[in-house]
Amino acid sequence: MNVEAALVLADTLIFTQTGKHLTDLQSTILQKVWQGQTYIQIADEYSCTEGHVKDVASLLWKLLTIALGEKVTKSNVCSVLKRKLLTQSENKFTTYPTKNVNFVGRKSEITHLFSLVERGHKVIVIQGEGGIGKTTLAQQYFKHQEFELVLELLMAKETQNITSVESVIEEWLKKDLQEEPGREFGITLGRLKRHLETRRIGIIIDNIEPALDAQGMLIPAQNRYVELLRVLTSQVQCVTLITSRDRICEPALNLYHYRLFGLDLPTWERYFYAAAISLDFSTLQAMQQTYGGNPKAMGILCGVIQTDFAGNMREYWQEIQDDPLSEIDLKNLVASQFERLQNLDINAYKLLCRLGCYRYQDIPKLSRKALLALLWDIDITQRKRVIQSLQNRSLIEYNQGQYWLHPVIRAEAITRLRCSQEWQQTNVKAAEFWTESVKDILTLQDGITAWEALYHYLEIKDFEQASQVILQPRKNQWGQFLPLGSIFYRMGLLQPVLRAILQIIEQVKNPYHRSELYNILGDLYWITGNIRRAITCQEETINITVNCLKETRENQRLVYYLKMLEIDSLLSIGLYQSDLWELEKAIYFLNQVIDLAQNTPHFRWAQKALICLALVKSYLGNQQEALLIADSIYSNKELFDETGRFAYFIQILGQTYVNLGEMEKAIKLLQSAIAFSQESHYPQIRAKALISLAEVERRQKKLYLAITKQLEAINILEEIGAKCDLAESYYQLGLTQQQLGENYNKSFEKAIQLFREIEAPRQIHKVQEANNLL
Repeated sequence: MNVEAALVLADTLIFTQTGKHLTDLQSTILQKVWQGQTYIQIADEYSCTEGHVKDVASLLWKLLTIALGEKVTKSNVCSVLKRKLLTQSENKFTTYPTKNVNFVGRKSEITHLFSLVERGHKVIVIQGEGGIGKTTLAQQYFKHQEFELVLELLMAKETQNITSVESVIEEWLKKDLQEEPGREFGITLGRLKRHLETRRIGIIIDNIEPALDAQGMLIPAQNRYVELLRVLTSQVQCVTLITSRDRICEPALNLYHYRLFGLDLPTWERYFYAAAISLDFSTLQAMQQTYGGNPKAMGILCGVIQTDFAGNMREYWQEIQDDPLSEIDLKNLVASQFERLQNLDINAYKLLCRLGCYRYQDIPKLSRKALLALLWDIDITQRKRVIQSLQNRSLIEYNQGQYWLHPVIRAEAITRLRCSQEWQQTNVKAAEFWTESVKDILTLQDGITAWEALYHYLEIKDFEQASQVILQPRKNQWGQFLPLGSIFYRMGLLQPVLRAILQIIEQVKNPYHRSELYNILGDLYWITGNIRRAITCQEETINITVNCLKETRENQRLVYYLKMLEIDSLLSIGLYQSDLWELEKAIYFLNQVIDLAQNTPHFRWAQKALICLALVKSYLGNQQEALLIADSIYSNKELFDETGRFAYFIQILGQTYVNLGEMEKAIKLLQSAIAFSQESHYPQIRAKALISLAEVERRQKKLYLAITKQLEAINILEEIGAKCDLAESYYQLGLTQQQLGENYNKSFEKAIQLFREIEAPRQIHKVQEANNLL
């Protein structure tokens, strides 16, 4: 019952539910909650905000709730998982071999049906999508019970071929009950009722949906089935099980609908084991999740793997995983459900196809508003009914106000949507929904939600709108209006922004947008260690803005924006040169920023440049000049009231005071930067401030404390991929280990390796000097 077993179980459950394994933070939350820690303690250890931990934990508890079928919270997660682990342990060695491979994994469903009947439910509708095992479950239920007789009605697959209820009852009376029917339907029905009142009879009505209309009511030609069902729900001894893909919505009938879901992962494991197929657990997980546990899919896959792939599960899945409907039987199974919906309810059919455009990846479940956003052409009074239509037909999954499509349903939906004339418009509507659903970016989840719009514009190759998603200014936890792309990488999500900009930047025609994209791209290259490319990007921004400024004089707002970009790019190049240890070049660019921004509406950039200039001067040994600049900034109280705007530069000022030996001021500034980074989830600031605080500890001979902070910084920087800062952190770790008398060569070697990748020869020289290698 240890935490490692709980983590493995939770990972399996989440993967089965979403197709993704637990993230590092999700694993940390579960582990620490298991150990009794609070959210604030977890946030402190993980270097993020308590709010972010709560958001991630809330989603984790919801996913586990869905997977386990019972409410999971922070307070009960340990007991729930322990109980599940105990059950698995008891059953582990009793499930093989499977005696009946045609009916597995439905023990709890059989038990549930028993309990429903005991509670007085006479007619139970077993509802679920095609291939889910409704008929098999109904038949197996009656095999587990002692009934004098089981009457079975197999409805025709086509509406026009349905046998009339009069003929059905006559056949039952004559063939099974040895009684002649009456001349009138009422008399015949009465004779059947007397048998049902005095004898224990079971009835299966299989596949009733062809007799239902778009609203789930029996079609006029078959409305006498209502009279039969009314008898079956009266005071009789019989039990009736009806199987249906659709919900029966006859108001006069007292029916209980029992929703049947797919088979769980252990059942799939038993089934494939019994078929003598070599099990690959991760592959089995992926298949079970993709097909929603569908038993018919399970049987088809098992047969193909046996016949065509000599029992090699992994090889089969590698070939077809990108096309889960490649098997014709599966394709036909899913297609038939779409075609029937298209004939019955064209609006519900359109919504189902449109829902294929959502990705169900970073946001695996949708709100009702996400569905409503795709009903733009449906009368507002009808939209709720359209959504209900999909729910009633088991074509959309629903739980606690959230909706999603199983992967195979989505595969068919998106195929049909791409072939329709609605592909373009549907993606636009979906993108607009994601954009409008988030006003301010205050949490990581807010950012992920807003970013989802980008994928829809990329799907339809609308690169201008895709650029707008990246560049749209958003109010955020730092109290600024920043482009979403900048917010994303500040939160540590560098790679999604980098990939997106590289995908679109050459396709974007608007020069203003391209210049800002290059500005963000430069910072991304800088953080990830490609500083030469970063400089090129900022130079491209400057070239575009200078050319645009020549043509733009009247629009003062646009002039301000372009001038800001030019100055910001010069400041960025100054920072880049500093990281390359090209300190004289850094001074040149920083002075340019000061000259352009001082006493202008862009004076904030002059303040930032002065902070960076003080740091560079301290590196060069110009102590008096550096101290003069640093103190002039430190005395500016207004600057520190805007922690959000200047948080990155506050830690730079803190490092400057470390270099100058002003430890009290340094600690105050660095602790302020760390507190801000925790509140706003800005991991890079925390890591850089930790590096500087570690240097303070080293100078004060608190070497083990210094190493603790340096290792924490390294973990953060490795996670976000910040190569420049990571190289510096290994260099600082080596210095501390050197002073402690420990083996420091590996740390210096790692720093040199990273600086070599960054193409920073002067930084390499600095490390080699410290390592006495010259």
